[in-house]
Amino acid sequence: MEFRTVEEELGVGVRPTLVPYLSGVSLLDLVRKAELPFARREGSRGLAGSYAGLLGEEVRWPSRHYLGNPVLSWFGDGDTVLLGCGCGDWGCWPFTALVTVDEDTVTWSGYRTGHRDWDYRELRDFTFDRHQYEEALRSTAR
Repeated sequence: MEFRTVEEELGVGVRPTLVPYLSGVSLLDLVRKAELPFARREGSRGLAGSYAGLLGEEVRWPSRHYLGNPVLSWFGDGDTVLLGCGCGDWGCWPFTALVTVDEDTVTWSGYRTGHRDWDYRELRDFTFDRHQYEEALRSTAR
């Protein structure tokens, strides 16, 4: 697990965003793969994975955003926005998960998007070693 700063074109210029990577694969790519069958059925293949990393210092360490205390939440029920819209406005097209933290682990589950009722079962729950996860977050401090 790592959080990488990635320069992305967001419609407001190229900006540094924070993108989660799991075993070297970006969450953007994992979500795109899971969404593609649904987007194709809608005739809008480009909708699949049309996200970007998150902007802003509010999600970088020492923020607790990725540790179960979300700063950005779409549904308001404890969900954490993991990816925002490719336009640069996280609330335009958010991808969310429930982030559960216990003594030794951090788990992402219950994936949703704000505008489609797509089935994300292909994206399994991800459980991370808490110490390693927090080290990855610490590396995002500026």
